Amino acid sequence: MNKVQDTTEEIIALKEKIIVYEKLIEELSAPIIPSIVPDTILVPLTGVLSVQRFMLIQEKIVRRIPSNDILTVIIDFTDISTLEVEENMGYDNLSEKINELVSVLKLMGTETIFVGFSPAFAQHLILSKVDNFNQIRAFTNFRAGLQYLLDQKGMEIVEKK
Repeated sequence: MNKVQDTTEEIIALKEKIIVYEKLIEELSAPIIPSIVPDTILVPLTGVLSVQRFMLIQEKIVRRIPSNDILTVIIDFTDISTLEVEENMGYDNLSEKINELVSVLKLMGTETIFVGFSPAFAQHLILSKVDNFNQIRAFTNFRAGLQYLLDQKGMEIVEKK
């Protein structure tokens, strides 16, 4: 009887550890990085995207906006491959989630800038069923997105002498 009770307690403790580790992985899966541009955050996406993971990322971004007076969110898709999207989420779902995120952030007074869509990635998104991509601001890479943002804010980066 004692062995059964010990085993049950071990299983419960392991399940609790798994829950803690899953929350930690969620937090690390979409870091939110303050930008050198005021009122701006960068969200570099890596790994496998699923609908559930994208919703967690959206929730994390939305929670961060009011407490930090964020006016612009830059979401970087550079490390997301077309194969990963096709196998896990699909472009139709991703397109819908991107549009939902843009709409939510727009209602909060926050601009969304996307960077890092490869040509194939961009084509797949456009060929999906969602057709609201005219409201999305996207740039080939982070540097181009940052330059746009600096221009919008009347700022520039200058070398020290």
